[in-house]
Amino acid sequence: MRKILLGVIFAIVAAGSAFAHSGGTDSNGCHTNHGGCHCH
Repeated sequence: MRKILLGVIFAIVAAGSAFAHSGGTDSNGCHTNHGGCHCH
C-alpha cells in the first residue's frame, strides 16, 4: 500500500512540474524566467 501511495504522489509531482510554467514565448519560441531562458 505504501508503494502505491508513493507512486501516486510521485506521478502528481512529475505531472505538476511538466506544466510548471505558463506560455509567454517570444518570436523564437523561448521563455525567459528566473534569470534563464529555454526554447522549445
